[in-house]
Amino acid sequence: QVQLVESGGGLVQTGGSLRLSCAASGRTFSNYAMGWFRQAPGKEREFVGAITWSGGIKSHADSVKGRFTISRDSAKNTMYLQMNSLKPEDTAVYYCAADHMGRGSTLGSMYDYWGQGTQVTVSS
Repeated sequence: QVQLVESGGGLVQTGGSLRLSCAASGRTFSNYAMGWFRQAPGKEREFVGAITWSGGIKSHADSVKGRFTISRDSAKNTMYLQMNSLKPEDTAVYYCAADHMGRGSTLGSMYDYWGQGTQVTVSS
């Protein structure tokens, strides 16, 4: 059974930084792609970024390019999301997800496993 556990969320002021972590366990993830998504109250879930587990190929949503960086440490089975220059509109619950097909899609439906989410709140 695959388990994904996010951590690192919290309250930060506009312009601040946070680093989210997603620890994966339960199997070998060498062929998996991992993704970050977020969902604000009353809004649909939104793609943030994705990374292939072995190749390190990354993608980021336009709304976070230049501010957020996705990375992973394969030895630790952990993915990260470094968030800089945070804005109030970044406030959301952030989820990590795993895709056993390794696609790294922007679509949440392409992911098989999800974490429980971590709250990020950016105050103005």
